[in-house]
This record gives sequence, C-alpha cells and structure tokens, in this order.
Amino acid sequence: MLYIILKSSSGFYNREGRWRQTLTEPIVEAKNLSKNYGAFQAVKGIDFSIYPGECFGILGPNGAGKTTTAAMMHCFLPLTSGSLNVFGMDTQRCQRQIKKRLGVVSQENNLDQELTVIENLIVYAGYFDLGKKAALAKAVKLLAFFNLTKKKDVSVEKLSGGMKRRLALARGLINDPELLILDEPTTGLDPEAKHLICQHLRLLKQQGLTIVLTTHYLEEASHLCDNLIIIDHGKIIETGSPQNLVAKHIGSHVLELEIPREKEALLLPELGEVANGCQRLGSVFFIYLKDNIQYVTAKLEQFPFISYRQLRPANLEDVFLKLTGKELDHD
Repeated sequence: MLYIILKSSSGFYNREGRWRQTLTEPIVEAKNLSKNYGAFQAVKGIDFSIYPGECFGILGPNGAGKTTTAAMMHCFLPLTSGSLNVFGMDTQRCQRQIKKRLGVVSQENNLDQELTVIENLIVYAGYFDLGKKAALAKAVKLLAFFNLTKKKDVSVEKLSGGMKRRLALARGLINDPELLILDEPTTGLDPEAKHLICQHLRLLKQQGLTIVLTTHYLEEASHLCDNLIIIDHGKIIETGSPQNLVAKHIGSHVLELEIPREKEALLLPELGEVANGCQRLGSVFFIYLKDNIQYVTAKLEQFPFISYRQLRPANLEDVFLKLTGKELDHD
C-alpha cells in the first residue's frame, strides 16, 4: 500500500520534512459552510481548504461542531447553506462518486462484532465492488500494517478497544482512499493504544495519504497535523500550523504563577515589555513570554507573594486557553 504525491514547484514541507504538493485546487474546500438542526446552528459559516498530502486537524471541545463538519465532508449529513466540495465535486450532488474515493473512521464502534477480524474487512470491501480475491489480498496487507495478523480469525467482540480501533482504521483503508477522515480516533483509549494509533497515522502520512483528523487532544493535533482549524461553538476562531499558532499567540514559553488577584497589578508592569499577554484560570495566572527568559525569572525573585512558579515551553493548549478563556475537555 503506497500513496505517492509527485513533487512540484507548488507545495509545502510537512512535519516530517517531506514535500507535499498543494496543486492549484484543494482536495476539500468549504465556503461559508453552515449546518442547522432546527433553530440550533451547529456550524456557523466556516471556510477552510485541505490540500493533497497534508494532515488537516479540526480541533475543539466536545460539542464544538467537529463531528458535524466531518460528517458533511463524507456526505453523511447534508449542509444547510454555503458550499462544500470534495475532489472538486459538490457533496450535495455527487455523493456516490465522492464516497467511493473516501475512507471514513467514525467515533462510534460500528464493526460487526460477530464476524472475525478478516471477515469484517472482506465484507466491507464488497461495498466498493472489490472481488473476493482482491479483497482478501488487501485485507491481509492491512492486517499486517496494523499488527493484527495474529488476530485475523478472532471475533471482533473479543478484541481490546485499541485493537478494535486499529481494525476500524484498516477497514477505512480497504478501498485505497485518496482522503481518510478520522473522527476522534483515539477517544476512550488508554495511553499505549493511543500511541499505537498515532504511530500508524504517522506512517500513513509518510506514504502521502491526505488525512482529516477531528480531535480534542491538543498533543495529538500538535504531533500529527500540518495545518488545523480551531473551532468553538460552530465557528472557526483561528487557523494555521500548530507551530505558527503557538509562535503567533503565545511565544516561546509560559510562566504559570499562583498569585492573589490583587497582586497582579504589581507584577504586570515589570513584565509588560517581554510578555505576549496573560490569562487567569482559577488560581493560576499564565504569562506568555516572547523571549528574555532569564530576565523574567530574575524579576520574579523580587516578588515574595508568588507561591507557585513554573516555566515551560508554550504549546497548543496555551493557544486555546488564550483564545477561548477555557481549557479543552479531557477524558
């Protein structure tokens, strides 16, 4: 199984340092995309483009509109207004043609529990008109890729949660899709299972597969995504690469302090020139630093009322906190 993107003069280098061609046209393009459920607007006029070979993240808390956006992308839900094109085709009018070229792994476990591992793949391959011989050959390769060969004759109900998720990923690739859409692929898994899933996704990226990843795990998005949108209450609040978003909104480091609210006014004038903003969450006061780390830490020694202190590298979670005033949900 190999996905090849030819190098051209138009493209970008992904997180692995590999060239990814962007071409003239995006593989997915949304313009003023909206979805209503009665009076409730789940997605509110969002715009984004996804190019071949990139891993594109849709990042946000539970209920932000991530799953709804992904479902419209793989033609499961109709849009309410705006436009959404996949492979240059309208998702409202070309659903059959689009679905044949997609791989989809939903958040829910919709594997056939009574069938064996390999039977799940072969049966699913039939929906894409793959002959039994071709389906079997493809299934064997996918099971080897996802380290499930020894489980091929085991019924799905006997698998661990991590194995079921890997099988769902294998099933999503049975038709050699040009675009793989993953809705919260690691939710509910233990750390080891999450790590294995992310390893396999990195390998798929290296092979050139275009991936859409919805997630509320910031570390996952940071490690896998070339570009992403941050979505909250159905609206895009920021877009860009993880590295650029951190540099733009936070800087290089974050100071976490525990100080009384009434003392903030004494501290901020001393740090104002080197700070890129600040934020309070409960009892913790976050200061975002561009540079001059040694200067700042020396200044802090002058303030005995600081009872807690931590200096750490900035990350995407800091970006989300600064933009929304809240932390992302965690399992």
